[in-house]
Amino acid sequence: MKLFTCSNCNNLLYFENVICTRCGMTLGFLPDTMSLKSFEPVDNHLWKTSASENLYYMCANSTSHGVCNWVVEVSDQEPFCVCCRLNGTIPDLSVAGNRDLWQVMETEKRRLIYSMLRLGLPVEPRKKNPSGLEFDFLADTPSSFNERGRVMTGHNQGLITINLAEADPAERERMRSEMAEPYRTILGHFRHESGHYYWDRLVQNSTLLEGCRELFGDDREDYAQALERHYENGPPENWQEQYVSSYASTHPWEDWAESWAHYLHIIDTLETAYHFGLKVRPRVGSDESMVAEHDFNPYWEDDFQLIIEHWLPLTFALNSLNRSMGHDHSYPFVLSQAAIEKLEFVHRVVRLSALE
Repeated sequence: MKLFTCSNCNNLLYFENVICTRCGMTLGFLPDTMSLKSFEPVDNHLWKTSASENLYYMCANSTSHGVCNWVVEVSDQEPFCVCCRLNGTIPDLSVAGNRDLWQVMETEKRRLIYSMLRLGLPVEPRKKNPSGLEFDFLADTPSSFNERGRVMTGHNQGLITINLAEADPAERERMRSEMAEPYRTILGHFRHESGHYYWDRLVQNSTLLEGCRELFGDDREDYAQALERHYENGPPENWQEQYVSSYASTHPWEDWAESWAHYLHIIDTLETAYHFGLKVRPRVGSDESMVAEHDFNPYWEDDFQLIIEHWLPLTFALNSLNRSMGHDHSYPFVLSQAAIEKLEFVHRVVRLSALE
């Protein structure tokens, strides 16, 4: 993700900030320019930036619930921002704690939509386009929060359902341990499920389908049987040689979705490295493949080989920093050549879509 600064005092900001900690100005994200700006009130709930006379509303989920920091142009005639209008069902906010959990969910969802917009991918509400996207945030009782509970995190014809319990760190850690997943995050869920959506949207009925099947396998394999086999027997012993994660070995659809999610991890993290001007140059050793200067924006890069050459040394540095802080690896994966080829295919699909 890119870096943001306050347009009033030039203070560095986080993507989630709603108030500048230096000058106190109200902040809002403009999805049309992908920028975080400081706003001043006009009247009648209208706002404007110091650099423009354009008028904006704060997203209704900001004014009513405090869970969003995106803005809506007055001419748009919509109460919700382009991210929140993708919501189908929000949690029952009369239940204690649900608003806070939902706020966590919305924060990570905005990071997903940021990437989709940056990549030039179609982002439309399913309410207006049958091929569009929608999110349901549903809650179960804690005792039923598991992979086979009543609320399943998943995707079905453009509808992404997320179990609200995933926003509870204790519950998510319990599930991470039970499912033997070294990397279980809310953003990871969003990115994975969006992969299923974009497979339907970009691959299923396109000329790319046969090439996808050559790499990922035949998606016509019975999904329910494949899932049952995975839960009963686990992944094959040599899954690391072909897949980006153990879950990717379940079925070609999951292989694609896991590869898609990892592709988004890579692109967005490399953009952050680019905007911080990071360089990786170990002071010991002689492995030139571990040297990288992040001097390009991966969201605009056609050459996937260049992307992966910069990703591997960055993850080594990130993992080492995490270990120094007493944490597990930031990116606990080893990418085989087969997994890299699948990531490159995802990159090609994304670039082709952006050119349409």
